[in-house]
Amino acid sequence: MFKHEKILFHPVSVEKPNPQYAALLQEQLGGANGELKAALQYMSQSFRIKDPEIKDLFLDIAAEELGHMEMVATTINMLNGHDVDYEKVEAGEIQSHVLLGLNPGLINASGYSWTGDYVTVTGDLCADLLSNIASEQRAKVVYEYLYRQIDDKCVKETIDFLLNREEAHNTMFKKAFNKVQNTGSNRDFGTTKAAKMYFSMSEPSPEDNQFSNVGEPLNSFS
Repeated sequence: MFKHEKILFHPVSVEKPNPQYAALLQEQLGGANGELKAALQYMSQSFRIKDPEIKDLFLDIAAEELGHMEMVATTINMLNGHDVDYEKVEAGEIQSHVLLGLNPGLINASGYSWTGDYVTVTGDLCADLLSNIASEQRAKVVYEYLYRQIDDKCVKETIDFLLNREEAHNTMFKKAFNKVQNTGSNRDFGTTKAAKMYFSMSEPSPEDNQFSNVGEPLNSFS
């Protein structure tokens, strides 16, 4: 069961409308690395998790991602302003101006619809955790790109908060992976000689190549 608290996870505001930037920010609402994708991925993965501590972690982060989605949508709404005018969007997504009446939509920055294909679920906890670590890292990169392309101090403050929460989730997932790294696919595979061999296909190789010595796989996070 979920309950909607009528307060944003973190306050958002804008200095002035900026429909062009609103189109860019759509990427984190309905894009492949956006907040909706994260929320539904972690929630979907949680259904089969037996470890109660990790199950709660997945559901707690999923719930927070829904809160982030609300923050992003609210910011987009403010940036879109009040006038339906396609000329204010010089490139990229124009659906908000011709289909949605400026309502933030489940589309990315190019106007493509969100799809369940973005969600990765394997049923293997190690694989799903590694996927989530990568998802948080990719989301962080997108937010970094967005941060560099806006001068609005209020929007930058929102993005900075979301960036730091992605980093927090990344750390939590890494900690969970360390707890279960010797289970599932990490236990069932990678135990033969082939798992400890390195084939140098690039000659000449750098001296003291750290990757050529794979006798002990490094599969934990510090």
